[in-house]
Amino acid sequence: MPQTTPTLARTGKVVASLAIASAVIATGYKANELSADPAGEKDCDLVFSATDPAGALTAPIETPADALVGAPPTSELLTWKQKGGTINDVSCLDRTPVYGVVQVTRLEDLSTAIKLAQEKNLKISMAGARHSMGGQAFYRNALVLDMTQFNQMSLDEDQRVLTVQSGATWHTIQNYLHPKYAVKAMQSTDIFTVGGSISVNAHGMDHRAGSVGSTLRSLRVMLADGQVVRVSRAENPELFDLVVGGYGLFGIIVDAEIEITDNVVYQTERQVISYREFPDLFTTEILPDEKLGLFYGHLSTASDSLLDEMILYKYTLASLPGADIPPLGEVSSTRLRRLVLNFSKLGDFPMRLKWLAEKHLEPRMEACTVVPRTQAMAEGEACFVSRNEPMHDSVAYTRNDLQRETDILHEYFIPREQFVPFIDGLRQIVQTNKVNLLNASVRILHPEHNFLNYAPAEMYSIVLYINQPTTPEGNAHMRTVTRQLIDLTSNVNGRFFLPYQLHYTPEQLRRVYPEIDQFFELKQKYDPEGRFTNTFYETYNNLPAP
Repeated sequence: MPQTTPTLARTGKVVASLAIASAVIATGYKANELSADPAGEKDCDLVFSATDPAGALTAPIETPADALVGAPPTSELLTWKQKGGTINDVSCLDRTPVYGVVQVTRLEDLSTAIKLAQEKNLKISMAGARHSMGGQAFYRNALVLDMTQFNQMSLDEDQRVLTVQSGATWHTIQNYLHPKYAVKAMQSTDIFTVGGSISVNAHGMDHRAGSVGSTLRSLRVMLADGQVVRVSRAENPELFDLVVGGYGLFGIIVDAEIEITDNVVYQTERQVISYREFPDLFTTEILPDEKLGLFYGHLSTASDSLLDEMILYKYTLASLPGADIPPLGEVSSTRLRRLVLNFSKLGDFPMRLKWLAEKHLEPRMEACTVVPRTQAMAEGEACFVSRNEPMHDSVAYTRNDLQRETDILHEYFIPREQFVPFIDGLRQIVQTNKVNLLNASVRILHPEHNFLNYAPAEMYSIVLYINQPTTPEGNAHMRTVTRQLIDLTSNVNGRFFLPYQLHYTPEQLRRVYPEIDQFFELKQKYDPEGRFTNTFYETYNNLPAP
């Protein structure tokens, strides 16, 4: 039977804390090494081989001389973060030489950048937080537009619509809307830009709202000729469906009209079950519960309960008239969280302790910030938070100063009826390949309608967070695992998410996304000169004939 755990025995939490502390000391690893803040942006040596799909595109080249000296007049109108040099993404595995990086702050910067690209025959890529992990935010020798300071916004309260420039992060948006309003759909953490989230059609922990794309009223997009057009489901609908989930290949997202909702109060709850119970429980209890506002699950990564035990995180609408909703704060205990995560990478016993901590220690660390005016929050009583708070997490604890390793995301979209077979196959792949799996979460997807659609039906999303060495051997191992996981996904009629490492073969891409050929044909229609590009597109756009 499911075990409901709104509160847990204090003794269990103390034991978990002591066990983790003792284990760190016993291993001989300094806690400071595992918990230290990063000294800067992580960078890795190149690990791709000549046979890797992305290898030829990320190999070192000489920086164009005119990117360093003698800038033409058009160039002088732009603010440069760097001229020449290299750029990387959060994986640290995709260091790529670029023409330069322009800091965009105004609409005029975009048209000026396009003019420069036309003059110099340059490709253009758009970059936000650069959390895609396969070069989707840049390309070899391209002019890269850093959108992160293009972030103005305004709110129409009557229409419940936020108009926001594409470089704004969800963190900034939440601070702007709080305490009265919240977004309907965003990624589960707040570090990403609006443009980046639209470009991958991201989704999050609201199991009813769907993707970010489903909450868009309209977009303004700058095309390759500098023209700005409005796109929506009614106006230029084909282009709208291509830009949403189009990886920046059809134009520059200028701004978006996004639907918002009330920043309601939820009561939090955790429930521990077996993964085999989940499909029936979701159908009979979770989906029909109209008061359940946010929901996701975590599967165990400990060897003794690997992908079997499952924690359900529930946020149920609470009626608390007059409750105080405090300002949004930052996630606490960053160094402790980083310590637990990094310690878990060291082997079986540390990983078991991490799962123990998630079940018994983390509930104690949860910030129950919303306090009813008429009720003092005594120990053991319900925990209340506002809608904005669970997603107001910049995951600083995932950044570290550890060398020769990195953490990689995967995401697979599985038809609801295939959940148990997929998890069983996933477990076998993880065990056989000795995958250092740090986290496995489950989210809910509804049918999407954009062109490059990852959810053509009601599906579950399985998100994996995997540690790998930053060596050629580590990358080759990840490539093998990725291809096995994609084959498993394909065998259950699922799909895989495209913003991650480019380890899949062209055949796998076409098998899982049969519409990819038409997608690339439409790219030629809207951008005949191929002005907008990235490493993903240049790797796969010339697929061999089927």
